[in-house]
Amino acid sequence: MTVQDIKRGHWKVVDGEGLKNLMAEQFETDVEVTDEGWHYVEYGALKPLKAKMLSKSELEIITVSDPGVTTEGAAESIRRYNTFLVAATGFSSKERKKRLNKKAKEGKL
Repeated sequence: MTVQDIKRGHWKVVDGEGLKNLMAEQFETDVEVTDEGWHYVEYGALKPLKAKMLSKSELEIITVSDPGVTTEGAAESIRRYNTFLVAATGFSSKERKKRLNKKAKEGKL
């Protein structure tokens, strides 16, 4: 489980049906939405991927990897997951890493 920061003002992209639409677009499959607000999808090595808006500035992500997937399948799953995170948070992977490292140093993780 990780909590990803969302870029200021970018929450509008994932608010309402936005998160569901982003997941459906990136993973090319139907997205199941639970009563608690979790968006659930399975794709390749990601069995499952769950995402939930915590606030306008935070997105909670839970992933479990399937070790039985081929190397190519795993690489494609990671590529799509990273593309999804960029679209959902507004931050590149490098920016997300810096923010997570800063939180870890501050003891906020």
